[in-house]
Amino acid sequence: MRIACIVLIAAGRFAAAQSSVDSQLAAEIAKIKAIDNHAHPVRPALGSDKDNDYDALRVESMEPYTEPVRTREGTPLVLDAWRALFGYRYTDRAPDHVRELRDRKKQLLEEKRDGYANWVLDQLGIETMLANRVAMGPGLAAPRFLWVPFEDALMYPLSNATLAARNSDRKAFYADEERLLQRYLKESGVKEPPATLDLYLQKVVTPTLERHKRAGAIAVKFEAAYLRSLSFEDVPRAEAVRIYSGAHALPATEAAYTKLQDFIFRYIAEECGRLGMAVHIHAAAGAGGYFHIAGANPLLLEPLFNDPKLRKTNFVMLHGGWPFTREVAALLAKPNVYADFSEQTFMNYPRAVAQVIREWLEYAPEKVLFATDAYPFSDEMSWEEAGWVATTTGREALGLALTEMMRDGEITRDRALELAGMVLRDNARKLYQLK
Repeated sequence: MRIACIVLIAAGRFAAAQSSVDSQLAAEIAKIKAIDNHAHPVRPALGSDKDNDYDALRVESMEPYTEPVRTREGTPLVLDAWRALFGYRYTDRAPDHVRELRDRKKQLLEEKRDGYANWVLDQLGIETMLANRVAMGPGLAAPRFLWVPFEDALMYPLSNATLAARNSDRKAFYADEERLLQRYLKESGVKEPPATLDLYLQKVVTPTLERHKRAGAIAVKFEAAYLRSLSFEDVPRAEAVRIYSGAHALPATEAAYTKLQDFIFRYIAEECGRLGMAVHIHAAAGAGGYFHIAGANPLLLEPLFNDPKLRKTNFVMLHGGWPFTREVAALLAKPNVYADFSEQTFMNYPRAVAQVIREWLEYAPEKVLFATDAYPFSDEMSWEEAGWVATTTGREALGLALTEMMRDGEITRDRALELAGMVLRDNARKLYQLK
């Protein structure tokens, strides 16, 4: 019996050791000023000056659905974030305590004004955040914030009535895309999509991409998985021209319209290679009860990644393909393909994220990017709190992955420190050619 107890105690100590981050490694990881590959920061605004440009497809419009435990209202992680960011003194959400918190936030906004978002980055240990937004604005300036605009709207120049009728979420999302396309048309100096596909590409699509590049964009973003499959067929130009022109006389079938979207997507991807902008793709399960998870499988992107015409374009699989994370590891063999682990860092717990990071680091460490997906989910968890949860989880998960690799004899401590720097900043710095 005594031997059995000793064995159990030893096993418990071993399990505890295996579940913790090496203390020296954790301290070094905490010091690294990160480059956040993907987030949706909110422009500092007081009073009625509300910022709605943080996303092209805002999740607030969706039907209720079952959210992951960590993101549900009432999660204790929010209290931790409040304490770390705003000095919250309580262990509850009593109305008067929350009111005090809101007053503190308002005070900080009034004191820091356009410097508020920079202050948030300082609290998170982030040097540079790639801001995935419709437009930037005061308080979100380079070099701390670098723009990643949305380009999905350019894929939908025809009637979307049939597609929007699929469900209530799609109805809201296609309306969002149509509004954004109208914005791009106006900025391009046209009132409606031109009569031919060639003119649409010449007068709207390319000018929009070039305008975004001049305004400081270093990448573009596609949320296509919320609207359709990530399978983008290589459609001949002549066929796309016929579909576009024919739609003026008779609405295109859904199958034909999908082919036109495929052609436009690949055209945009090739143009981004010419302009030196990476292409970010939401490649993972997404929010909402109608989201088609199988249609977001990153393996659907392999024909795109294998296209020789697109080898000058760098692609980043945002959110790391969850739950298809092993497929992502295999796709990192493509020379121009990268992945970040955003979204996973606030949906999943550190141990689960660590398993993903370890597998990627064992396969293609140069392709792994840190990111938060900091997003204004609610009044309780806005982008600041979401960023804190994701940053804290991400650093812990990275530390766990590297600690386990060291303990298993895969890497030395020096290599672990090198990999930490690569994931948190150096890989992104090289990808986007940042100083």
